[in-house]
Amino acid sequence: MAKSAFEKLRVYRLAEELADEVWGVVQSWDAFARDTVGRQIVRSADSVGANIAEGVGRGSYQDNRRFVRNARGSVNETQHWLRRAYRRKLLSKTQVEKLKPVVDNLAPQLNAYLKPIGPVTTNDERVNATDH
Repeated sequence: MAKSAFEKLRVYRLAEELADEVWGVVQSWDAFARDTVGRQIVRSADSVGANIAEGVGRGSYQDNRRFVRNARGSVNETQHWLRRAYRRKLLSKTQVEKLKPVVDNLAPQLNAYLKPIGPVTTNDERVNATDH
């Protein structure tokens, strides 16, 4: 099967890395932690890549930009849940050290990906695509 356009994006692959790492960590938690914080963190981490993919598939630059912004929100939400998990002693320092660079890199990469999605007009709407 040929790769979809979104699968070729470095930022999408980074989002997948985050989601897979979070999934692996949450699987080892007890049932209560998985059902509360675990569900939330997995959903928010998965949402980053899902929003990137959906934006690419929408067909308009305005929609793509909106979904990239949603992905940025999901990164922030994931950061929140990671902080909660660490404070509740669900994450070890080693796990945080592995996840933190991925999370910290995602927001700037999403911003960099957002910029070339069409040229800026006075309302910050973009109308033409450039290569990304």
